[in-house]
Amino acid sequence: MSLFQVSEKSVVSIHGHLDRDTLSDNWWALLSKAQRQQLKKAQRSTFDLADVERVDSAGLAWLINAIRDAKAHNIDVTLTDVPDKLMKLAKISDVDRLLPVK
Repeated sequence: MSLFQVSEKSVVSIHGHLDRDTLSDNWWALLSKAQRQQLKKAQRSTFDLADVERVDSAGLAWLINAIRDAKAHNIDVTLTDVPDKLMKLAKISDVDRLLPVK
């Protein structure tokens, strides 16, 4: 199973572990051309984090970079079902304001 799936409604469902052992490329580079075009057309996306099992500082950085990359392509991102551990890590790192949590 891949790290994430993009639905027809531009929901990015992220699964498994967001940590230094599982992350290699940035989010935008992992998208197919069709997924990039879909998200650009929609101009919005929801990142559903309900199935994230583990997250560390690398996962937090990956997520912040994904939000940055989306904004660079005029895509508004909203996060849903953010794990408590991720929010605590973001607060400790003083980057919680960068996470568009719904």
